[in-house]
Amino acid sequence: MNSAEEEQNQTSIQGRPASDEQPESDGTCQVPTLFSLIIQRHEGETCEGQFHGEGVAGFEGGHVYKGMFSKGLMGGHGVFTWAGGLKYEGEFVCNMPMGQGTYTWPDGSSYKGEVCNGIRHGTGTYQCAKNGVSYRGQWDQGKRHGKGAVYYNQDKTSWYKGDWVKNNREGWGVRCYPSGNKYSGEWKDNLRHGEGTMRWLKLGQQYVGMWQDGVQHGRGTHVWILRRLDGSQYSQSNQYTGDFVQGQRHGQGAFYYAGGAIYEGEWRDNKKHGKGKFTFKDGRVFEGEFVDDQMTTHNLNGSRAPTPLCGAFPLSGSESSILGPDMALNIEHLLDNIPKRNRDTERKQVEVVVLRRDAELKSVYSFYSRLGHAPSPDNIFLLSRLQLWRLLKDCNIHHHDITLTQIDLFIREDATAAKIHSPFTTMLLRRLLSCLVVVAYHIYHKDMVSQTNLLAACFSRLMTDDILPNAKNVKGFLFRQPDCAVVAVNYFKKCWEVYQAHCKVYAAPRDDQTMTCRQLLWMFKDLCLLDNNLTAARLLNIITAESRDPSSLSSCVDLEITFLEFFEVLLGSAEVKCQPVSEGQEEGRSLSSPDTETRRDLPETGRSSDAAELSTAQDVESQQDVKTQVDENPQSAGLLPEHIEEHSGEGKGEQTRGMEAKDHGLELWIQTIHQFFNHFFFPAIEHKQLVSRNIKEEKLRQEAQSRVAAGPGRRGIRRLMNDTR
Repeated sequence: MNSAEEEQNQTSIQGRPASDEQPESDGTCQVPTLFSLIIQRHEGETCEGQFHGEGVAGFEGGHVYKGMFSKGLMGGHGVFTWAGGLKYEGEFVCNMPMGQGTYTWPDGSSYKGEVCNGIRHGTGTYQCAKNGVSYRGQWDQGKRHGKGAVYYNQDKTSWYKGDWVKNNREGWGVRCYPSGNKYSGEWKDNLRHGEGTMRWLKLGQQYVGMWQDGVQHGRGTHVWILRRLDGSQYSQSNQYTGDFVQGQRHGQGAFYYAGGAIYEGEWRDNKKHGKGKFTFKDGRVFEGEFVDDQMTTHNLNGSRAPTPLCGAFPLSGSESSILGPDMALNIEHLLDNIPKRNRDTERKQVEVVVLRRDAELKSVYSFYSRLGHAPSPDNIFLLSRLQLWRLLKDCNIHHHDITLTQIDLFIREDATAAKIHSPFTTMLLRRLLSCLVVVAYHIYHKDMVSQTNLLAACFSRLMTDDILPNAKNVKGFLFRQPDCAVVAVNYFKKCWEVYQAHCKVYAAPRDDQTMTCRQLLWMFKDLCLLDNNLTAARLLNIITAESRDPSSLSSCVDLEITFLEFFEVLLGSAEVKCQPVSEGQEEGRSLSSPDTETRRDLPETGRSSDAAELSTAQDVESQQDVKTQVDENPQSAGLLPEHIEEHSGEGKGEQTRGMEAKDHGLELWIQTIHQFFNHFFFPAIEHKQLVSRNIKEEKLRQEAQSRVAAGPGRRGIRRLMNDTR
């Protein structure tokens, strides 16, 4: 795909998937109350002139009760049938349905469960005969409230499992649609709101990030999987990671084209607009101003003119490198340590070693750049600094008396102080190669001073002793399970702000900010996060989990840590502090995981209503799914394999049970992380900020009062002196 095709592809990735969340009718029938009942007849046992024991009573209006009486009132087990046909069978206390009971409506709908004062209250199951909707879960004063699962059709292909607040989906939940599309995340007032993941199965699209009032709003990642050509089985992906406003790409963001090109910069209304950088798939770069999806250049008269993305400028150093533009090394600062007469030889020799390891290095780059992303048939991701840190830790580079923060300083190039340690900074393959050469030099150059080709010897040893034996063996708490990492990245932005707020600012010449283990320990203490589960000793074990000598506490407390190490300590602490959540859950609890609605220009959400018929909603949904897929996004159609290998019934059962166990474990982990961050960590941070603000305001108030009190006092003394004269 050439650059023009890459640019034109943007029009094909803005197709609108069909709206899943259609108006739903739960068909919930209301329960009439029992009051002002006047008995017209009674047959049965009495005691001291009052109905007592088993009997039958007929009431004014045609209502009938058959069952137990106690001291003149309905009490015990009985059946009450309203004149309209509604029937209640269960326990009565003082004329009121109370305890366990069953309501049956004339149309066949039913409720079976706990009842309080004639109202559904507690745990119960409601089944609607009209449209097949069923709900099983918790009720409060006649409304769905708490944990519960609702099935919107008899086939149970359309359902929601999670939290409810007064008949509304609110909290964490999973929504599955008849089309197979699924949303898991946070809800508010029946709309996707908060953190969540939406997957459009037929269209091959996925969005992971923030939602507001049912649409993408905030930071997120949207992935489109397209077909290269009609009839081709080779799929490719476009991906956008950045800011969304009301369902549109708006703000700062990066777009990774399936062909390999990348745009990083400003967006407005789904278009590149403002300052940005476009990197072509061959490595050429244009950096400047964009207007309505086109880059601009300045004419001789000073005006700006839009220019298609068809040309750029070669990268410095790539012309003379034997590695080519994709792998050219930037090691000029290392060559300054080499005698001038040997520099050309040193460069060429290390390039030869790099070229010899070309396949392994590209494989390592591809593997680590995918960590934390949803599965994709193509590797279209750029390696982030966070993933680089994970690679270096997996290879035990930090065991060579060098920290990841020091490595950040060694490879900083032209990065500003604010971006030196940013986990969101991305790098191309050539940047990774340069980084590894730099790391190799700083680790091994003292052991190889007698070597003729110093850089090549250091790099060879790094590859042989560290990279090849250890790479791809992922450690730590973040990337152990791919699905978990995809969820955890939703907390990056806020945790990055917390990390920066607790960093120590270093004076020149460093001009950067980092955190030490000691500061991390004090942060947990200040936030009152330590308890019987998460003790100081367990926290220290988490912090030193990947240290060369975990038993040596004194050697690690003053070490600087990167955001990766900081975030993984938080994840490890969550698993310890929230052990009851991760080890055992009640049945309803495991259903709690975020949900979804619809789309606008990108997949968004429409508001759900309980007024329309479910069957009509499903017909509309199905028609829109097909029409939108074919008419608006033809490249995304037919992404599922046409033939799936058949297995025996026993094999299918084992595979299904294994998948269910995996999904259950993932949901428990999501709940654990959600509880730690949203119920412990973030509230503690907010409380500390509030206390700090209050203390500061109180101090300013006291200072102001002191100044006010001191002013009149001095004037009073002057008046006294004048009176004395």
